Amino acid sequence: MSPIFRHEGEYTFKIFSNEEERMHVHVLYNGQEAKYWLEPRVELAKNSGIAEHRLNEIKIIVEKYADNFSEQFRQHIGKRIDD
Repeated sequence: MSPIFRHEGEYTFKIFSNEEERMHVHVLYNGQEAKYWLEPRVELAKNSGIAEHRLNEIKIIVEKYADNFSEQFRQHIGKRIDD
């Protein structure tokens, strides 16, 4: 199960359960995807086709909600490990 953390405009923010435990969030947009690390700071980890100007918009959103995303990530990973 891959929980959706947030919808913001045209972007969907989520994680995939089978990945590494370093905190991160995936961003889906129009069939494309980017991945941002949440620690130690917000940083683009991977981009698969999202235009640069959109990446700038997305980074601002990720920075704005980084604490919330981090908490949701911890809760989700904790549930996965406990299952």
